[in-house]
Amino acid sequence: MELEPLTTDDFIKILTQPRNALIKQYVELLSTENVDLIFSDDAIQEIAETAHTVNESMENIGARRLHTIMERMLDEISFNAPDMGHEKITIDAKYVKEKIADIVKDRDLSRYIL
Repeated sequence: MELEPLTTDDFIKILTQPRNALIKQYVELLSTENVDLIFSDDAIQEIAETAHTVNESMENIGARRLHTIMERMLDEISFNAPDMGHEKITIDAKYVKEKIADIVKDRDLSRYIL
């Protein structure tokens, strides 16, 4: 029996619904550094669509793709969080596109990074 590839809606559910969902993990992780991280609905949609697109165009690694996208997208914030002080950061679709669009466009690069 072959499993069906995950859809964009599946990725949205994986990002948001489980008790230990990736978005919740990053929000909690950064809250320890006094950074309030907020994800807009369009950001979640963009992350899910990107994961789906990259899985379709390269090796399909399922939901693991979300982890690499989130890590790449938030690496700068995570690195700088200890020096930020109390800050509120909203992640929207524009931010997601800015952080990962070039990687997604470059198939060779995305093969190694995403």
